[in-house]
Amino acid sequence: MSDIAIVVDRTAYIPKELINKYKIHVIPQILHWKQKVFLDGVDIKPVDFYQRLQVTSEFPSTSQPSTGEFADFLKEVNKKADSILVILISDKLSDTLDSAYSARDMLPDIQIEIVDSMSTSMGLGWITLAAAKAAGQGKPFEEVVKLAKSCVPKSRLIFVVDTLEYLHKGGRIGGAKRLMGSLLSVKPLLHIQDGRIEPLASPRTKQKATDQMLDIIGDEIKRKNNVRMAIVNALAQNEALHLMEMIQHRFNPVELLQADISPVIGTHVGPGAVGVAWIHD
Repeated sequence: MSDIAIVVDRTAYIPKELINKYKIHVIPQILHWKQKVFLDGVDIKPVDFYQRLQVTSEFPSTSQPSTGEFADFLKEVNKKADSILVILISDKLSDTLDSAYSARDMLPDIQIEIVDSMSTSMGLGWITLAAAKAAGQGKPFEEVVKLAKSCVPKSRLIFVVDTLEYLHKGGRIGGAKRLMGSLLSVKPLLHIQDGRIEPLASPRTKQKATDQMLDIIGDEIKRKNNVRMAIVNALAQNEALHLMEMIQHRFNPVELLQADISPVIGTHVGPGAVGVAWIHD
C-alpha cells in the first residue's frame, strides 16, 4: 500500500500524462445541461463542450460532488493509501470544499487533510503536482501537506476572456462586475486574487490584453527561482500555441505545459479564454 494519495478536483485539468505519472486521483465536477448530468472530463470533453456552448439557447450550470459521492471516492482511494491529501478549487469559486469537509467528517478513521488552493485550473494544478512529486519521493505526510500549503501563495493565474457574459451569467464575476458597462468593447484581463476572480485591466483588443499579461508576468517573476508555467485555453488552441511560443522565448521557464480549461470552469469564462498559470520555488 502506498502511504500517501493526492486527490484533486477536475477543474485543475492537469495533463493526463502527469496525472498518470504521479498517480493523482481526480474527482469529477458536475455539469447540468438540458436536463442531463455530465461528469466533467468523463462524459463530456472540452472541445465538444465549447462548440455546443457557442450555439446553445440554454446556459449550463455546475455543481460539486455531493458529500456522499466525495466520501465514496475517498473510501476507494483509501484502499490504496493510508493518508490522503485533498487539494481543491477555491471555496470562493465552488462549494467543493464544503463537500470535502463533510465527507471527511464521515470518515474519522482515515487520515485526510484538505487544502484550499485559492485558485483553479493549473493554478490549482501546480500546487497538486508539487505535492504529488513530494509524495512520490517518499516525503512524510506532514511534510507533503506543509509543502502544498506553502505553494498556495506562490501559485498565480492570469487570463483574458472574449466577453464577461459567461462570468456574469454564472455568478462568478467577482470584482470584475465593474467592467460590465463596457461588456462589448473590451477584452477583460482577469486574475485569481484571494480566491476570487478580479479585474486587472480592460484593454480593447485581445492582443493588447496578451501584451499586458506578459508584462505583468514579467514583473511578478523577477528574481523568482525555478518558475513553472502552463498555458490554459478554452477552444483557443491557436492563441494558446502562439502564447506558448512567446512565453518560452521571453521567460524560458524550467517547465512549460499546455492544458485545457475544464468545461465546469469554461461554463463561466466562455470560449476563447486563454491564460497563464505559474508557480515558483
